[in-house]
Amino acid sequence: MSTTSDAAEPPSPDLVRVRLDLSYDGTDFAGWAAQPGQRTVQGTLEDALATILRLPRPVRLTVAGRTDAGVHARGQVAHLDVPRQAWDAVVGRSDRSPGASLVIRLAGLLGTGARPRGTGDLVVHRATEAPAGFDARFSALWRRYRYRVADSPSTADPLRRREVLRRTRPLEVEPMDDAAGRLLGEHDFAAYCKPREGATTIRTLLDFRWSRVPAFAPDAGLVIAEVRADAFCRSMVRALVGACFEVGHGRRDERWPARVLQAGLRDSGVTVAPAHGLTLEEVAYPPDDELAARAAASRGIRTLSVDEEG
Repeated sequence: MSTTSDAAEPPSPDLVRVRLDLSYDGTDFAGWAAQPGQRTVQGTLEDALATILRLPRPVRLTVAGRTDAGVHARGQVAHLDVPRQAWDAVVGRSDRSPGASLVIRLAGLLGTGARPRGTGDLVVHRATEAPAGFDARFSALWRRYRYRVADSPSTADPLRRREVLRRTRPLEVEPMDDAAGRLLGEHDFAAYCKPREGATTIRTLLDFRWSRVPAFAPDAGLVIAEVRADAFCRSMVRALVGACFEVGHGRRDERWPARVLQAGLRDSGVTVAPAHGLTLEEVAYPPDDELAARAAASRGIRTLSVDEEG
C-alpha cells in the first residue's frame, strides 16, 4: 500500500513536488492502490517512475481518488516528491523541460510511445512542478464521475464494451433522476459505502443526475449518471448507481434510495453496479493561493451538524 503524504508541501527545499495528470483503462488493473502480487495502477506507475528517475528509494504517489478494480479514469491526478537533482537530470541531453521529458520517457515504458514496452492502458498526459501547497488528494475541491449504460441492443457498441455497462431491460430515466436528486447535500453515506476502520463516511454530494444522451451527441443513446462530490468513500458511486437501477426498473419507488440513506445501514436491495461502467472524469482544484488552505480544511475531522444528525 502507498503512504499518503501528510504535508501540503515537500518536506525539504531539495525536493520538487510533481503533479501528474493521467488516464487509464481499469479493466486489467486490480484498482489504483498497490497490492502484493497484483497489477495495479499505482504499482505500475511507481515502478516506471523509479526506473526513469533512478532513485535509491521507492517512489510514493498520492492520488486524488483511489479507484476500485475495473474502474477507469480519464482525469486522474497524483503527485510525488522528487529530489531536485533527479528532476533536473531527467532531461538528459534534450532541450525539453523536465516535465515534458518525463512524459515522453513514461510513454516508452508504459506502452504509448514510439517504441512501446508496456500495454498502453495507462497514460501520463502531463507532469508539472506543482504550486506551493498542492496536494493531489487533500487540495481537491471535488471529483466527478460518469457511469455509462447501454440499455438496448441499438446502443450497445462492442468497441466500448470495456467502459459501458449493457443491460437487457430499458431503464426509466425520469424516476431515476428524481431519486438521485433526493440524495444531494451533506450526509452520512454509510448505507452506500464499504466501511473502512477510522474513516468517515460523511460526504457532500454536489451533483447527481441521470439523463439519456440525445442522438448525434457523444455517447448518443446511452443512459448516463453524472456524479460529483467533494470526496467519495469506497464503492459509493457504484452503490448509488445500483440503487437507482432498482428505481429505473420499477422495483422501487423514487423515494426508496433516500430512505436507505436515512436508515444509515447497508440494504440488501442495493446492489453495487459493475465497475467497468464507471469512469473518473475530472478532479477540480482551487486557485494556487488557496491550495494549502483547502488541504488543511480537508484533513479536518468531518461531523454532521445537529440538524443533519437529527
